[in-house]
Amino acid sequence: MAFDAHTPIYVQIADDLRRRIATGDLKEGDQLMSTTQYSKEYRINPATAQKAFQLLVAEELVEKRRGIGMFVAADARATVRAQLNATFEDDVLKPALIQAKELGFSAQDIADLAALLWKEGK
Repeated sequence: MAFDAHTPIYVQIADDLRRRIATGDLKEGDQLMSTTQYSKEYRINPATAQKAFQLLVAEELVEKRRGIGMFVAADARATVRAQLNATFEDDVLKPALIQAKELGFSAQDIADLAALLWKEGK
């Protein structure tokens, strides 16, 4: 994972974990890397990883099992997908369609592109 300079690293870690939960890459009951593993792999302070985990615990997407580690919580995928779906239209889709229209794309161009992407599995 490459970090950008504009968003705090702990937010980027939490966002990456949310995405991985939403896509099923991390399944309910899966154990997350420890803060020590995160700090070594990504060369960050362990407290930064801990802060990301705390966000996800507060959202009930991750649960801490004392002495064992952090695990993806039950129903985490449904919860995170509902969160992402709630903001996707306003934050991503509408601005993209407005820009496409401004650039001269037709509704048919957008529909054709969407059909192509679905067909390719992207």
